[in-house]
Amino acid sequence: MSLIVAENLEKTYYAGEIVVKAIRGVDFTIEPASFAAFVGPSGSGKSTLLNMVGCLDPPTGGTLTVAEQDISLLNKKEAALFRGSTIGFIFQDFNLIPVLTVAENVEYPLLMVQNWPRQKRNQRVQDLLNAVGMIDQADKFPSQISGGQKQRVAVARALVTNAQLVLADEPTANLDRKTAHKIITLMKDMRDEFGTTFIFSTHDPRVVENAETIFTLEDGRLLQGSGGNHV
Repeated sequence: MSLIVAENLEKTYYAGEIVVKAIRGVDFTIEPASFAAFVGPSGSGKSTLLNMVGCLDPPTGGTLTVAEQDISLLNKKEAALFRGSTIGFIFQDFNLIPVLTVAENVEYPLLMVQNWPRQKRNQRVQDLLNAVGMIDQADKFPSQISGGQKQRVAVARALVTNAQLVLADEPTANLDRKTAHKIITLMKDMRDEFGTTFIFSTHDPRVVENAETIFTLEDGRLLQGSGGNHV
């Protein structure tokens, strides 16, 4: 069964008399354990699409089903609970909490969305930090580690709740070429190990060339032929 199904998906924004159709009648499916990317120029709608899939911004038309849940049926509280249990996020500016250690940053989603006992939380955090090669940095603060290390921590944090889906918005934008390659490889390894689906919104050709499924957007529409496998 497909992890994500969009049918005639629409997103319209209203600012007074100004109407902006950000997404226009989009259809696509994404399978479990995919490594997929939304690509296109600025203003094409890729970030809007990512936000809708992430339950951050509800559709204004059509249907969007994520992990068998129709997103349009959820109120704000229900969307937050679903997001917390099902979806992880990775951002271009890392979004780590500066006053928390590496381990505490990874643990944070467990405290917010899942009532796990301390011992279980600690074990899960250690397992993820081991997986991303950051266990030896567990007690450091974000200001004491490099950009590439911060993104490794962000990957661990996105996976700590056993998320089925991780959404990554320009995750390599602030990284040099060598570090970006390592992070992309790490995310592919995490996909292979945990069966997690990764979806990117990106301009970065380094990410695009590693994506197995590519959806190209222009003016809120998917270009014809978009969504095929590109391996």
